[in-house]
Amino acid sequence: MGMRALQIYAGPRARAHLAAHGLLPAHVGVVPAAAGGPKGLILGPLDRFIFGHWLPQSSQPVALVGASIGAWRMATACLDHTVAAFERLERDYIHQHYELPEGQKRVPAQQVSAQFGHSLEQFYGGRIGEVLGHPRYQLHIMASHGRRFLQREHPLWTPLGYAAAFVSNAVQRRALGGWLERVVFSAQGAALPFVTDDFATLQCALNEGNFMAALQASCSIPFVLQAVHDIAGAPPGAYWDGGITDYHLHLRYAGLPLAAQEVGESGAAGAGIVLYPHFQQAVVPGWLDKALKSRHRATSALDSMVLLAPRADWVQSLPNAKLPDRTDFSRYGNDLPSRVKAWTTATSAARQMADEFTAWLDAPDMAQVLPL
Repeated sequence: MGMRALQIYAGPRARAHLAAHGLLPAHVGVVPAAAGGPKGLILGPLDRFIFGHWLPQSSQPVALVGASIGAWRMATACLDHTVAAFERLERDYIHQHYELPEGQKRVPAQQVSAQFGHSLEQFYGGRIGEVLGHPRYQLHIMASHGRRFLQREHPLWTPLGYAAAFVSNAVQRRALGGWLERVVFSAQGAALPFVTDDFATLQCALNEGNFMAALQASCSIPFVLQAVHDIAGAPPGAYWDGGITDYHLHLRYAGLPLAAQEVGESGAAGAGIVLYPHFQQAVVPGWLDKALKSRHRATSALDSMVLLAPRADWVQSLPNAKLPDRTDFSRYGNDLPSRVKAWTTATSAARQMADEFTAWLDAPDMAQVLPL
């Protein structure tokens, strides 16, 4: 029987690999995790299966690359008792609530940042060593570092800087690098699992002293949260959401050749598959590219990718006929119980995606795999 909730997509090299070998835990070299706010909630059951049950059946190093909520998810994957950690992440995220001050139309960024920072402290406090010292997973947290008008957050220069960034990006994505550079905070001195000649990039060490700041910066949506300034071990200045430069992590993963090692009968040799649980088929390069549909197509950078996404008709069956997203904060306002109910219903339904992926792994059917 065909899949009803899950759709599997694969780049050409990944398709050839799946046809020849199927997909084993030992084949995975990278797991990306996109920005996208509450949309990432739909991936909770897949996360719990992949990191809690499936990947532990192998032993190779795996690079985890995350921006915004994706960074929070990938850091959670590195915690001990992974399934319980992901369950808590889902519960905490669904129940987060920012009370709208009386007489105001939006929650002040200062209030959101302070409350979110406290949530991260509650979640990871005393456990950063687990994340950074994982024996297999190498965590890479993406953030966007401001340049020119965006070097420091400012009531006048910041809006002007983002307006300039928008125009520059519309002309050419690489030009966005004049206003914001990609900064990757990497644990354990790990090499980047992608090539960086596409965009201005800086790599910094992720450690106990800057973990909280780097993770909060990766989640700091401009004008919704405040920028995080002067992160230890990184260049001075303002840091914002990693999704601005790398919304869905459309990175040059081609640096992990599938043919580098033969895959034996046991599947013990890593094949460098990029396994991507995602909430849609399109892998959009940067947040400012959302409206630029020509940049939503797959490129050769994704040739080694296997992407897992919900089917569009299945999404129609969810509350409000869509994935949870940031518009729900205004849709439900201070009616927390109604939003919690809608998001919990969606995440519970998403167990079907994990069940269908499990069934496909047991009996791979290439007829169920579409070109990315």
